Amino acid sequence: MESGADRYSEISLDAVRKAAEIVYRSIAPTPLRDYPLLNAYAGMRLLLKHENHLPTGAFKIRGGLNFMHHFAESRTHNGVITATRGNHGQSVALAATSYGVPSTIVVPYGNNPEKNDAMRAFGARMVEHGRDFDEAREEVERLAREENLRYIHSANEPHLINGVGTYALEIAESMKSRGERIDAVFVPIGLGSGISGVITVMRELAPDAKIYGVQAAGAPSIFLSWREGRIVTTPEAQTFADGVATRVPSEFTLDIIRRGVEEIVLVDDEEIAATIRLLWRTTHNMVEGAGAAAATAALKLKERLAGKNVVAVMSGGNLDTATLSRIFQENGSK
Repeated sequence: MESGADRYSEISLDAVRKAAEIVYRSIAPTPLRDYPLLNAYAGMRLLLKHENHLPTGAFKIRGGLNFMHHFAESRTHNGVITATRGNHGQSVALAATSYGVPSTIVVPYGNNPEKNDAMRAFGARMVEHGRDFDEAREEVERLAREENLRYIHSANEPHLINGVGTYALEIAESMKSRGERIDAVFVPIGLGSGISGVITVMRELAPDAKIYGVQAAGAPSIFLSWREGRIVTTPEAQTFADGVATRVPSEFTLDIIRRGVEEIVLVDDEEIAATIRLLWRTTHNMVEGAGAAAATAALKLKERLAGKNVVAVMSGGNLDTATLSRIFQENGSK
């Protein structure tokens, strides 16, 4: 069995570069773009990394493609299984289908029905279990043993982290090609694969860039764990931003986060909703709650960041129709 140290050693800039060769067989790099109206509002140059433009509408597909490439080379299980609120599951389903691997996706009851439909369309067997992501994850562990399925944790997998790290590689290389400095990068945190990839790349290619993690105020398990220096779970995850709605942190990624972030910023649902409306008005991009969290946090720190080059990772755009309608009907639109 691999030790924790061995698994950390598998995550590196070189491994991210190798993952890029695999990922780019299926997808193209996403834009890194700023918008005059948004810059004027923010008082900084706020560049958005458009992971919402990917085939699954979110960054996770990068990790899924890299993981499945390696799994298919030395396949030892009958298929793969994972728990998700949507974006990770879509990634696993699409990547598994592209490699001819059966996939099972477990979601909690009441999960976003449009994300469920997308996962089925990508070829997954869907199972509903539990009241939230963490209870769905417990059912995954049982089914994995019973059916000889490879459990793909949404964060504790070096191949996933190296795969999603390719978007950070694109950010660093794009800014370097323009001759521009990266002052700060804001990254939403669910279980931490995305920010772990960002930390891995930026510490090598843009070591002066400050990295900010972002969590929903109603689901602050990573924030609390980072602040207290130990794993802290929460009894509930109360946020419509399902991509960051986790109660139980990953010890594996938390260690990377603690060594690499400047700060973790909490944003509440009302602030996230206001940013979704702002991003639509200023960029005409639709973004989900977790995908708007990074820009929300950057705007929250706008006085500190005035005049700087700031990247906000727009991690996904999978906002379901009911939530979309509610957000745009709310008063107080910015």
